[in-house]
Amino acid sequence: MAKVLIVEDDLDLAHTVERYLKGQGFSVDMVHDGAEVSSYLIAYPYDLILLDWQLPGMAGVDILRELRGRGLTTPVIMATGMNRIDDKERGLETGADDYITKPYDMRELLARVRALLRRSQGQVASSGLMVGPIALDAKGRRATVSGASVALLPKEFQLLHFLLLHPDQVFSPDALLDRVWPSESDATAEAIRSTYKRLRKKVDPDGLVLKTVYGVGYIADTKGG
Repeated sequence: MAKVLIVEDDLDLAHTVERYLKGQGFSVDMVHDGAEVSSYLIAYPYDLILLDWQLPGMAGVDILRELRGRGLTTPVIMATGMNRIDDKERGLETGADDYITKPYDMRELLARVRALLRRSQGQVASSGLMVGPIALDAKGRRATVSGASVALLPKEFQLLHFLLLHPDQVFSPDALLDRVWPSESDATAEAIRSTYKRLRKKVDPDGLVLKTVYGVGYIADTKGG
């Protein structure tokens, strides 16, 4: 289930979009103040962000510039009532992946969301995943370290796949539990901790890529140092 973050200060519109996307099978969170976006992105990873341009606290285009500057590659659809070519150009050049003009039809929004998710997933599938010496072939269910195959249990593979898919982002055990094993009601944050410990012992015993940010969570660090 794809997880979408709606960043919109128009509460009626935000709730309308939330209900519609949930009805289409998406998991949805909402935030109404630009200054709160970073805290949401730290707590949970999202597959797509619907970002309003004009927000209290921090403008959408400034939020986007900050996120891209931090290396966040999550697909973003910029929503705005401004329809001048100059405005669209600015949003896209700042790092938006798509642009939708208000007022918009829910069917158009859904089509754009699905198309952007397909594009994003296709890029991941075609390029594979690699951070430092750790590489993952999701389709072939194969992990390698410096070219040597490493045998991973299914849950270890799932956790590694997720972390490599979202490099340089810190995730708490609860956030990982919500995203990696969302359908397993008996899974716990402690199970995530144990799986992470085993995983790191197998693929990164020196902790150069898979790192623990104490008191916060875990990260696949592309800097490797």
